[in-house]
Amino acid sequence: MGEVLVRMKAVGVCHSDLSIINGTIPHPFPTVVGHEGAGIVEQIGEGVHNVHPGDHVLLSFIPQCGHCYFCEHKSPNFCLAANQSEPGKMLDGTTRLSINGRPVSSLFMLGNMAEFAVVPSISLTAIDTNVPFEIAALVGCGVTTGIGAALKTAPVRAGDRVAIFGCGGVGLSVIQGARIAGAKEIFAVDLSQDKLELAESFGATESFGSEVNAVKEIMARTDGIGVDKSFEVVGHPDLVQQALSATRRGGTLTLVGIGRIDHTISLNALMMPVSGKIIKGCLYGDADFKTDFPYYLDLYRRNQLELERLITKTYHIDEAVQAIADLEQGKNARGVIVFE
Repeated sequence: MGEVLVRMKAVGVCHSDLSIINGTIPHPFPTVVGHEGAGIVEQIGEGVHNVHPGDHVLLSFIPQCGHCYFCEHKSPNFCLAANQSEPGKMLDGTTRLSINGRPVSSLFMLGNMAEFAVVPSISLTAIDTNVPFEIAALVGCGVTTGIGAALKTAPVRAGDRVAIFGCGGVGLSVIQGARIAGAKEIFAVDLSQDKLELAESFGATESFGSEVNAVKEIMARTDGIGVDKSFEVVGHPDLVQQALSATRRGGTLTLVGIGRIDHTISLNALMMPVSGKIIKGCLYGDADFKTDFPYYLDLYRRNQLELERLITKTYHIDEAVQAIADLEQGKNARGVIVFE
């Protein structure tokens, strides 16, 4: 009831998949990972009215029930339907997957790293058939998280000075969001020179690598004031402290990266109220995927949002292990598994 069988066509290889595999995010095993997917509706179950067989669809790792407290208060990225069952289970508390009779869970009720996926109808939306699947898949998580962090969570305003700490696929999307919002200066910080070059090509006005003290350089370029908006896109406490230090008084630090459950962030009880700085958590770029997915894809069609260059490498499903390994080694801005 209320489920859809999707023939997967593309799935992005996201850091959250790696976080499940290495235990950063607790999750039951065995499981099928993959949550940044696009495909074609194969079949619909009873009670499904939002899509039809043959529709091209984009999947959301957070469902949207439309009637819980958060959906009704314009915060569907916190939809309570995501908490209705055990991790890895469907909305009814069971799974559609098994190996030799042993239940297998699916990540975020999606499990997109497979030829077919059974997903809740409240976790997908139809998209234009002219959008390439590998492009659409990126919007399912990383792009929406990054652009949304800049346009919706922070939000960046025209003329703002901005710093992004961490320039993987999500960080590059934050940079694009800041550029689209009209940021005056965009500082990119990363250990990888290749990613910093990408960052500048996507809109960063200046970049800083491991050879310099990024906070010192940012402060020097802002007359000792700091940036209006900063973004930490890795999930590491040390980098959070750097991003906070680079933020001006009264400015906003947005935490986009997902850290380990045993990591903590220290805040000075004197300086936080005195400085008036704001720290915001960012889940899924505050997405309302039913409206944001089409909007971001429209930005792509109008050449305001670059997505092709985010894809560093494509893989076949048989190369999924290599795709995860390349992600862990930081080789790709974004890897995408494309199903033949």
